[in-house]
Amino acid sequence: MIDRDKGDAPRMPSVLDEFRGRVARREATVGVVGLGYVGLPIAGAMHDAGFEVIGFDVDAKKIEQLRRGEAYLRHAGEDLFRVLAGSGRFRPTTDPSLLSKADAILLCVPTPLGPHKEPDLSFVERSTAMAAGTLRRGQLIVLESTSYPGTTREVCLPIIEQIGRSRGLHVGKDWFLAFSPEREDPGRTSHTTRTTPRLVGGIDQASGEAAEELYRAAIDHVVAVSSAEVAEAAKLLENIYRAVNIALVNELKPVLASMGIDIWEVIASAATKPYGFAPFYPGPGLGGHCIPIDPFYLTWKAREFGHATRFIELAGEINASMPGRVVAATAEALNDMGKPLHGADVLVLGLAYKKNVDDVRETPAAEIIRELLGRHARVSYHDPHVAEFPMMRKYHFPLRSESLTPERLEQSDVVVIVTDHDGVDYDLVGSHAKLIVDTRNVMAKTPGAKAKVVKA
Repeated sequence: MIDRDKGDAPRMPSVLDEFRGRVARREATVGVVGLGYVGLPIAGAMHDAGFEVIGFDVDAKKIEQLRRGEAYLRHAGEDLFRVLAGSGRFRPTTDPSLLSKADAILLCVPTPLGPHKEPDLSFVERSTAMAAGTLRRGQLIVLESTSYPGTTREVCLPIIEQIGRSRGLHVGKDWFLAFSPEREDPGRTSHTTRTTPRLVGGIDQASGEAAEELYRAAIDHVVAVSSAEVAEAAKLLENIYRAVNIALVNELKPVLASMGIDIWEVIASAATKPYGFAPFYPGPGLGGHCIPIDPFYLTWKAREFGHATRFIELAGEINASMPGRVVAATAEALNDMGKPLHGADVLVLGLAYKKNVDDVRETPAAEIIRELLGRHARVSYHDPHVAEFPMMRKYHFPLRSESLTPERLEQSDVVVIVTDHDGVDYDLVGSHAKLIVDTRNVMAKTPGAKAKVVKA
């Protein structure tokens, strides 16, 4: 019982309390901006958690496919598209005004690099401005796109505050802003969006608590960190760790090869140690949106504070050189068989950047094909997941995936394995190709191959 003689009074619920209540009762509407490799999975997770979801994308074709339940990301599975299309709680749209109905807006847009490896935050800035236009009391805005530490506070906050102040709304009191980095890995089956731990950091305590409340409703394990900057830096560290270790084995590969040592066997041997070692594997170059790009966001930001990130930049140089090394190894292997690369028939196996997905973002296959064509080879490709070479920012070739037949393999002068899809018949390849340049060590699992196999 409240003793009013002592001046006590019921505490009025705060905006944060109200937000928590809407989340707990599943009365909150979640808006997701960008329905690609990052946005669509989190939209699905929020929908599965019982929220009404508004999915926004500028690509009208993508929105129509969602409405029809057509899967444009094959690795995500047809069930996700079918469930969303048949749900009354999912609304795909190209109309940004509908985001005004959202209690939380998650920004899942690209963060590419500019021509000089500088951050290109144009997508972040535009999507933030769009979300700011719908700002109202009790709203949460979360950036999920990977960027340098300080992006949420230094780039997003001023854009939204300009609108907020004109409406008498103050961050941390009337609305909330946080960063929660995506951790999507296309094609992985051991973890899903729901089962992958999620980092959350707000630009203030209330914002962090609001974001934590939302993600806990849809994600099994949420890790709250002290600030948006910590979450931003942690995401970069995850990807830098992978980029540096891949660069290490890529650098060691030709060194050990010169000594007559197989790096794949060396890695397998070292991996028997139960502690202090994690295996990373060499390849034709880095692909995907994360590790070829994200480390340079920290490199760029570090210069502002007078630091040179030589380790990161060296790793980037090594990894970026791998497509050229593959082409050089192909030319050398052909030369050993008395055939010049100029005019040679080269069949590239795998266009996607990793096995068993249709994701071609930053794929090293594109640069390998460009360099082969630049040296006047006749190039074609086979990929069971990518039917046609897509329009990319830096590459576009009028190529379609060719059927993998004995006749096509026998016609080729060399087969270059760039991506080791499980759906490829490597016994067929080994039996009918003359020469194979293997960047993934996949032919080691195909004993008895008649073709000459060169590891690159």
